[in-house]
Amino acid sequence: MKYLAAYLLLVQGGNTAPSASDVSSLLSAVNADVDEARISALLKELEGKDIQELIAEGNTKLASVPTGGAAASSGAGAAAGGAAAAEEEAAAEEEEKEESDDDMGFGLFD
Repeated sequence: MKYLAAYLLLVQGGNTAPSASDVSSLLSAVNADVDEARISALLKELEGKDIQELIAEGNTKLASVPTGGAAASSGAGAAAGGAAAAEEEAAAEEEEKEESDDDMGFGLFD
């Protein structure tokens, strides 16, 4: 992952085609261990590919990954219902909290 991050930093910095020595020197600058074989493998995989297209392709793949647990898999209606239930629970907890102060016989600023 650090090799890809270094590669992407170099691209973001204006180097459209970072070499193995560029990636290696960047990692060495931050005292990271460098494995030349991994850098070579990364560069071989990225050779001839546009990094912006790869990022866009990855974003479309990530969009299809469910991330919301049960509410996300059961649809937007359930998510909206879950949000309403969560609000009701929060209101009930707030009310209980206020009542518990009354039970103690004194208030915070009395």
